[in-house]
Amino acid sequence: MTLFCNCTPKSNSCSAAASAVRQLGIPLQTVNNSADFIEIVKHPKHGYGRNMNPCLDCRILMFRKAAVRMRETGASFIVTGEVLGERPMSQRREAMQLIEREAGLEGLIVRPLSAACLEPSLPEKQGWLDRSRLLAIRGRSRKPQIELARQYDLRDYPCPAGGCLLTDPEFAARMRDLLAHQPDFTLHDALLLKVGRHYRLGPATKAVVGRDEPENQRLLASAAGLAAGAGDARLELADMPGPLTLLRGADGPEHPMIAARLTAAHSKARDLREVRVLVKGGGRAEPQTLTVAPADADLIASLRVGSQ
Repeated sequence: MTLFCNCTPKSNSCSAAASAVRQLGIPLQTVNNSADFIEIVKHPKHGYGRNMNPCLDCRILMFRKAAVRMRETGASFIVTGEVLGERPMSQRREAMQLIEREAGLEGLIVRPLSAACLEPSLPEKQGWLDRSRLLAIRGRSRKPQIELARQYDLRDYPCPAGGCLLTDPEFAARMRDLLAHQPDFTLHDALLLKVGRHYRLGPATKAVVGRDEPENQRLLASAAGLAAGAGDARLELADMPGPLTLLRGADGPEHPMIAARLTAAHSKARDLREVRVLVKGGGRAEPQTLTVAPADADLIASLRVGSQ
C-alpha cells in the first residue's frame, strides 16, 4: 500500500493513517507531495474553498501521483477512504467525478465506505470486488467511521474535527499575506506560517514572534545563515528571558526597531518604559543593541497578520 500526503496541513492525519494501516499488518510506503502541493496553493486551477484550501486541485494532484504509482507497481485500481458528502468542496458526487476525469482514473477509484451510494466502479463491475460487502456511509457525521474503527480495534486515527490547515481562517490569512507579498515562496516559508505571531512590517519584510520556548526553538531552527552578510535577523531581550523574534526579508533601517518593540511587547517587560533588545544576524557582523519602548496595542493591531 502507498499513502500519499500533502503536508502543509495541521495535521497528524497522515501519521495516524499510517499507524492504522500498520496495525492491520499491511506494508506501507509514504509519498510526500508537499513541494508539488505548494505550487497548487499558488495557482489552483479550480480555485479555493472558503479560505485558502484548493481542495479539488489537491485531490487531482494526489490521484495523479497515485495513478503513476499504480502503473509502476502493476496495481489494477486505487482505494480511498473518502465519504460521499463529508467534505463540501471535494467530496460531492460531481466533484468526485471531475477529479476522476482530470486524474485519468475514471472507474478505477474504489471508495469502500460509500461505494453503495455511488455508481459501481470498474473493479466492482468486473467482479474483482464484492459490491454487497461495501458500505453506504455518507454525510458529515463521523460516527459510522468511529464505530467501524472500534470494530477493527483501531484506536489511533485522526480527530474528527481535524482537517487541512488551509481551511483555518487565521492560517489562511497568513498564507494570503505571504502569497500577496512573496508569490515565489517556498515550502520552508509556508511551514514558518505555523509558528508564532506574524507581523507585516513592509512589502518584503515580516517579523515572527515566538509564543513560548518550543516556538522559540522552532524559530531558531528556521533562521537561515545568521553569519554576517546572510540570512534572517534574530531578536531577543538583552537582560531577561523572553520571546525570540525572526525578522525575515529585506529589512529597511526602521524594521529592526519595530521588530524590537514587538519583541518587548510580548515579554514580561511590556510595561517598562525602555527595554534593551539584541539584534543578531541579518548581515550584521556584530550583535546590535537597541533600546526601545514596547509596542502599544495600536501598533500591534496595525501590523498583525490574522487574529493570532
